[in-house]
Amino acid sequence: MDTLLQASLSGLAQVFTWPTFPLMMLGILIGFIIGILPGISAPTTLALMLPFTFHMKPVEAFAFLLGMLSVSVMFGDITSILFGVPGEPLAAAVVLDGHPMAKNGETGRALGAALTSSLVGAVVGAAILGLSVPLIRPIVLAFGSPEFFGLALLGIAFVAALSGGNLRKGILAGALGLMLSMVGLDQQSGIQRYTFGRLELWDGIGLVPVTVGLFGIGELVDLWIKQSSISETRVGKIGSVWQGCKDTFIHWGLTMRCSLFGTVLGVIPGLGGAVAQWVTYAHSVQSAKDKSRFGHGDVRGVLGPGAAMNSKEGGNLITTVAFGVPGSVSMAILLGAFLIQGIQPGPSMLTSKLDLTFSFVWVIVVAHVVSVGLSFLLINQMVRITEIRTSLILPGIVMLVLFGGFSERNSLFDLGITVAAGFLGMIMVYLDWPRPPLILGLVLGKLIERNLFISYSRYEFAFLLRPILLGTILVGIALVVAPILQKRLAGRLGVREELLVAKES
Repeated sequence: MDTLLQASLSGLAQVFTWPTFPLMMLGILIGFIIGILPGISAPTTLALMLPFTFHMKPVEAFAFLLGMLSVSVMFGDITSILFGVPGEPLAAAVVLDGHPMAKNGETGRALGAALTSSLVGAVVGAAILGLSVPLIRPIVLAFGSPEFFGLALLGIAFVAALSGGNLRKGILAGALGLMLSMVGLDQQSGIQRYTFGRLELWDGIGLVPVTVGLFGIGELVDLWIKQSSISETRVGKIGSVWQGCKDTFIHWGLTMRCSLFGTVLGVIPGLGGAVAQWVTYAHSVQSAKDKSRFGHGDVRGVLGPGAAMNSKEGGNLITTVAFGVPGSVSMAILLGAFLIQGIQPGPSMLTSKLDLTFSFVWVIVVAHVVSVGLSFLLINQMVRITEIRTSLILPGIVMLVLFGGFSERNSLFDLGITVAAGFLGMIMVYLDWPRPPLILGLVLGKLIERNLFISYSRYEFAFLLRPILLGTILVGIALVVAPILQKRLAGRLGVREELLVAKES
């Protein structure tokens, strides 16, 4: 217990050192701006900023990235409320009641409720992350290379199975990511694989160029097509923010329950913010005695999803830090930052690097406290950003994308990969193919290969009989098979209903 307390205090102290704290504040400022731009998601923001962390120390890099992630997720609710356009594309539940509240003249109340519930959710998620360390540590230490191999496969299976209902496309996208991760020199033998004689491919395909291109260029094209300001309406005066703050504590039980739900759902890889928001919105409706106001401007419809969206980040970090299995696309990119910093998720994060793990907890808490405080002072000015013309924003984002692709290895070849990944991303969006499994396949591919090699070297095929690995494989198979069986069962029931209708007629 003394070790945990010392690590927690050390993590807190690291957050307030130079230049860690200024970098966290810079991340907050970037998240501040990006978070209220509709459609520009937190993963896109992380991908664009990832190249700037190359020469930072680990605690500095993660303070910068986590500060930015925490704030951009929280401020996505501002756009949802003001314009009815989700600031986070996968998290639209706040729109259902937040935007009607704005139309009803309760903009300030909705924003106050969203920001305060987000702060509560973030603190709950961070607290659970910190409290889970002593419980998770013995479990993680019992895991070996076979178990981490299975968990990495399971992470891809989770995201593939939850990819917009199209399982086949999700699996193929994940497989494509695994194939791309195999480009370069073999980790064990040093033999070239799929390099086509290009020296630039010996080190493999970089995560940053692919991620920046896959997500960033799609945003550029969308902004270019709009050729207008990001918001199509003007923002009126905002008031009665403090009433929304009070609502958070008036409905304290709902806020806490939804915070806990968000954290638990965040632990499960692949579910993401969309599931957390919609599940907690449904709970907010079901637990209310008077349901008539929901969908027309009920503050409880803002409190539940707002708390869950931010508490899930703590749950996402649990599996990412402890097992190296990203719980979301943002965590997959953060896992890439781990690898760039030379840090291996798993037992070391709960033993020798425990203070770094606790610094994550404190960054989430401090970033949200600072952000909510600033938002009450600057909220009128912040929302005006959405009225800036696209033509003024586009050149800056273009430069970020191109610089991000080039800067990882200062290579024009990587710049070409960024552009190619951008075209691939646009094609995937057009054909309704999910992009997250591809990124996860690329991130986890080398981990899968290394753990598979170590497992076979130590145990040969006997490693497949280890209980935890068998359980993981069975869960993965169930994820793949269940949607197929459900679809076939629904088809058969539909045919039977048609036959019954035909007989009756």
